[in-house]
Amino acid sequence: MLHLSRLTSLALTIALVIGAPLAFADQAAPAAPAATAATTKAPLPLDELRTFAEVMDRIKAAYVEPVDDKTLLENAIKGMLSNLDPHSAYLGPEDFAELQESTSGEFGGLGIEVGSEDGNIKVVSPIDDTPASKAGIQAGDFIVKINGQPTRGQTMTEAVDKMRGKIGQKITLTLVRDGGNPFDVTLTRATIVVKSVKSQLLESGYGYIRITQFQVKTGDEVAKALAKLRKDNGKKLSGIVLDLRNNPGGVLQSAVEVVDHFITKGLIVYTKGRIANSELRFSATGNDLSENVPLAVLINGGSASASEIVAGALQDQKRGVLMGTTSFGKGSVQTVLPLNNERALKITTALYYTPNGRSIQAQGIVPDIEVRKAKITNEIDSEYYKEADLQGHLGNGNGGADQPTGSGKKAKPMPQDDDYQLAQALSLLKGLSITRSR
Repeated sequence: MLHLSRLTSLALTIALVIGAPLAFADQAAPAAPAATAATTKAPLPLDELRTFAEVMDRIKAAYVEPVDDKTLLENAIKGMLSNLDPHSAYLGPEDFAELQESTSGEFGGLGIEVGSEDGNIKVVSPIDDTPASKAGIQAGDFIVKINGQPTRGQTMTEAVDKMRGKIGQKITLTLVRDGGNPFDVTLTRATIVVKSVKSQLLESGYGYIRITQFQVKTGDEVAKALAKLRKDNGKKLSGIVLDLRNNPGGVLQSAVEVVDHFITKGLIVYTKGRIANSELRFSATGNDLSENVPLAVLINGGSASASEIVAGALQDQKRGVLMGTTSFGKGSVQTVLPLNNERALKITTALYYTPNGRSIQAQGIVPDIEVRKAKITNEIDSEYYKEADLQGHLGNGNGGADQPTGSGKKAKPMPQDDDYQLAQALSLLKGLSITRSR
């Protein structure tokens, strides 16, 4: 029989875990006192608390190895969070520190964003220039074993903990891709320094900006990339490709700042939750650094969360043409609530909506033009016999030089020959540029 004093102690332990909120990835920061007040209105479920205490007593008495109260309570908290949804979690000191590091752009690990699907650990996307991407791990792969141990039934936090470790240590992941046979990939843990934004001129007049994830400084980095592209081009650009493929998301405010660089007015995103401070609205400030040039936005199944906010806003505001495949469909907002002893709760507090009121949760952003991955094989053009090759042919009426067989310029290789989606985006921008100039 459980004594009332123990019930009261357990209730106080549970009620006092919430501290001051802290904003990190993909989140608003609602005030914790409001959440606490909401939970204290209902009476404590004494029957369930008795069951909880009885289960603890049974485990301590009958489990094959001794287990202390601290371990059991930690495990209970982890289970409480992990069973809410795939993105809520209890963060121990190491996990909390790693979350802070990841939003700053430098952390240790494999460089892989994972999620949970039907009890399995699924790759959302590998991060560019990390051990995971270099090893060929792809979005959609299932991680079925970590160092030979099955992941089935593990929480996402447990799986991530096993994949993290000392820099330089090797780890073997067993993957399943597209329902095929399992295969092993061995990686070496490294310090992951993520370059949030990459940019270059694809060719004269056409810029390319890739955002690998949304960090605290991503908005500033995109602004610098736009300025550099214009400078390198020597004049206003004719078009920009914004690449959000395999972007797992990140800081909500940075996503808002990126959209703000491409539009002059209107709503960008808004959020809805149970508590007042989770009701947020973000609108453009009128500072369009892109100069309203034609925009193509690339997305795929690895584009999640903050990248979907950007894609959805640009689509609703009719600012750009979305190309690629349907995005991941993570439309929820997480808030990090620090606890005592350097621990924290990462808990889902709201859903976000695009300017037109769309919730993409579990649906994703559908591109305007579907372009699936493909490989292009260039064939050698035949050399045709031309008028200029004929003996005694007439000259050009305007006095232009003859163009016999073999005199033409060789076709330039398509930019990013191995990237069909990017090539299609560039072709679209060229078409838009021609249409605008008429």
